[in-house]
Amino acid sequence: MTEYVVLDVRPMLRAGGEPFEAIMAAVAALRPGQGLHLYATFQPVPLFNVLGARGFTHQAREIGGGDWEVLFTPGTDTGAPA
Repeated sequence: MTEYVVLDVRPMLRAGGEPFEAIMAAVAALRPGQGLHLYATFQPVPLFNVLGARGFTHQAREIGGGDWEVLFTPGTDTGAPA
């Protein structure tokens, strides 16, 4: 079973910030087999391709008020260098 690290970037987004670096830092800090549980104020479609290229699959759902919850789950090859 995948263990997920939670990252909520909604406050940063609402303050006008850009969370990409924080998201990528969180991904870089994941241990083998860990995934990322992301909360955002929009569906982060560009991130699907970025993390997909690193071996992650995603499941996204709107959770209300325009907010989204996305689970990025590692594939079998996420231990390989990106």
